[in-house]
Amino acid sequence: MNARLNRRRFIKGVIASGVAATASGNWYSAVAERPKGAVERLLSINVNGRTRRVDVLPQETLCYTLRYKLGLTGTKLGCNRGECGACTVLIDDVTHYSCSMLTHSVKGRRVQTVEGLQAADGTLHPVQQAFIDELAPQCGFCTPGQLMAAVGLLKANPTPTREEARLGMSGNLCRCGSYDHYLNAVMRASGQRT
Repeated sequence: MNARLNRRRFIKGVIASGVAATASGNWYSAVAERPKGAVERLLSINVNGRTRRVDVLPQETLCYTLRYKLGLTGTKLGCNRGECGACTVLIDDVTHYSCSMLTHSVKGRRVQTVEGLQAADGTLHPVQQAFIDELAPQCGFCTPGQLMAAVGLLKANPTPTREEARLGMSGNLCRCGSYDHYLNAVMRASGQRT
């Protein structure tokens, strides 16, 4: 009986010393300086006009951060290699595929997602309203990327010709083939079609 009691005490002692050693090791690593050349993990990024703090891995894409860490699921992850445009966002008012950008590259820049288009009072962005008026979306998977591409296009060229709009939207694929509806919506949002 006495041997069991001693063994139990021994095991508890080993566990306690292991916890103490681990805790002190974590304390040391937490207060130690980041090695030179190491990438910062906790970033502040400006998304839709708000500064958001997020823990980001060095190889993490902006699309992943937006969807899975910030809960902005309007940015779709389609091809994950910069070909389909479903992940299109605006960075400093220029369209970018967020699946092909590292989150670390947007530090100090303004990121706008589809969730940031609607006004605070609930008023839709003119491009969103034009998409509704023209019945542009079908399945809706590509719609957020199409919206962001259209907004970026109209920021760069407020009154594009239909051919310029077609070229500006060409980086976004639609598996339903609603391209003409999207183009009609862009022309309506630019004030050239009612």
